Amino acid sequence: LSICSKLCYAIGGAPNQMAGSAAAFFLQIYLLDIAHITPFHASLVLFIGKASGAVTDPVAGFFISKSKWTKIGRLMPWMLACTPFTVVSYFFMWYLPPFISGRVAWYLTFYCLFQALTTLFQVPYSALTMFLSTDQEDRDSATAYRMTMEVLGTLIGAAVQGQIVASAHASHNCTVNLPVNTTDSWHDTPSFADPSDPLSHQVYMIAAGVIGGVYLLGIVILFLGVKEKDDPYALNSDTAIPFCKGLGLTMKHGPYVKLAASFLLISTAVQLEQSNFVLFCTHAAGLRNHFQYLVVTILVSAAVSIPFWQKFLQRFGKKCAACGISWMIPFAVMLVTIPNLILAYFVAFVSGLSIAASLLLPWSMLPDVVDNFRLQNPHGKGHETIFYSSYVFLTKMSAGIGLGISAAGLEFTGYKPGICKQSSDVILTLKILIGAVPAILILVGLFILFFYPITEESRKETKLALEELR
Repeated sequence: LSICSKLCYAIGGAPNQMAGSAAAFFLQIYLLDIAHITPFHASLVLFIGKASGAVTDPVAGFFISKSKWTKIGRLMPWMLACTPFTVVSYFFMWYLPPFISGRVAWYLTFYCLFQALTTLFQVPYSALTMFLSTDQEDRDSATAYRMTMEVLGTLIGAAVQGQIVASAHASHNCTVNLPVNTTDSWHDTPSFADPSDPLSHQVYMIAAGVIGGVYLLGIVILFLGVKEKDDPYALNSDTAIPFCKGLGLTMKHGPYVKLAASFLLISTAVQLEQSNFVLFCTHAAGLRNHFQYLVVTILVSAAVSIPFWQKFLQRFGKKCAACGISWMIPFAVMLVTIPNLILAYFVAFVSGLSIAASLLLPWSMLPDVVDNFRLQNPHGKGHETIFYSSYVFLTKMSAGIGLGISAAGLEFTGYKPGICKQSSDVILTLKILIGAVPAILILVGLFILFFYPITEESRKETKLALEELR
């Protein structure tokens, strides 16, 4: 693969990550503090939206696996067709409708549409890795390029969104370090302009328009710069595996089950960190005026460390690189127990290193699982999209459940949108969601990954066997 092809492939996925990053960091606080819907309704929007995207994964995998080969490939038409609709749904997801009673239905509709459409893009895009090259090193390299650009996209999305919308969350009426015996009237003082002020939500629409424009640019670069190849190992006599049968075989494949179980827990932990980080900085750590810079610190750290992790896993192996995911645990606990500005930036930097490892590793290990499955089932084809769609389904469902529970926890403990200081129960809940819960999920996920059977030696054996099959 040429460097140009790898770059074009990587750039194609960046807009999806920009939009996903903006939603992960800011949608929850937007729904609570700008749209003024209750935490319970916000939890419904987040959970049902994630669930709709998850349900779309196997559906997308089914139809994509049935797709015929065209002049531009089998996967590319899906990505081209869904992008314009994704842009429209993303824009309206950040629009504040003039009515109040139907706002929950509005955000639920467009968030579900956005999640479903991004799935229709992400499933063929991630499966495209298998159709770029037959060489494992080429695919690993393309995955590293892709993850670097996706983390950069995540960084740009969060940075653009954070800088544009920061004014909507500026602390106009709150003062810092007030005495403990502050009156309750100050607690209930709105911390920013009422959402009826157009400026408080128009900034979100401006940010959505910018990211929507990048979506269109990314798909053009992907289409012009990447050439999809047909299944390189399939014989003319081979027939596609029926989707339901393939899904059953996938769920019985030991390496895949262990990989998916491990990273669905780890990805849930990362999602909880992302969705609650801005709320934690705003209400629990006294860092209201620094949250956008802390988010940028996390993502810059993640972006610059992707090449390091790629070199690390090439030298020491992919399972060994997974230890880096655990680095965020002690520092997140420190931030929760000692909320300090300097410490917060240090925690943000270390968390970025861990997030980079958690993003790169599953997508680097999944092609090895697909190759292992191919070796055990040499006369079937079309299983790649089944693996990728089912993996995304599992991670989205786990993340949706985690986000729904976290937002419901805020409702249960009495979160009040738009006030300067939340109750001690809300602050304790945010600390648990940032510190204890992700730590437990990551530790359990890494324990499962310890039993993942594909080693560097078995990867080489699989490569030689597939070359012989080819």
